[in-house]
Amino acid sequence: MNEIAKVIKVGIADMNIVRYPHVIRTSGLGSCVGVVIYDQIKELAGMVHVMLPDSSLAKEGHINIAKYADTGINELVKRLIREGARPSSLKAKIAGGAQMFQFSSGNDLMRIGPRNVEAVKHCLRKLGIPIVAEDVGGNNGRTIEFNPKTCLLNVRTVNKGAADI
Repeated sequence: MNEIAKVIKVGIADMNIVRYPHVIRTSGLGSCVGVVIYDQIKELAGMVHVMLPDSSLAKEGHINIAKYADTGINELVKRLIREGARPSSLKAKIAGGAQMFQFSSGNDLMRIGPRNVEAVKHCLRKLGIPIVAEDVGGNNGRTIEFNPKTCLLNVRTVNKGAADI
């Protein structure tokens, strides 16, 4: 049975999981970071579109766990393992974290892109998941698409074209 491949879209502050033959995509990555975690043997991948570095920034009450690096990555790993991914086989690819606006003040709070990248790397390190490729920083937006069969992350950068990492 030949299943028709679909593009599974991940919105801003959203996450999802995909199995081959489907691919997973998110767009609108400015200061946000797209984190792909995958198990190559199982042809299984998940993506989270991280907006902010840390859930401690959240207001009281219900939070969107996909919005923050710490809660989003932890939840994505749990979901992948529930779907059959092997924890020791997980790898990550990341893209985004641009500095979209130039600020004259040296205010660290305005460095959302770089802070998101640092937070994502910290979370993945804590979980023991190696980052095998990244396309981060700069000041252009990106759209990314991941294929769980080839494990290639296609990164389309505004004004720069596309590349597979």
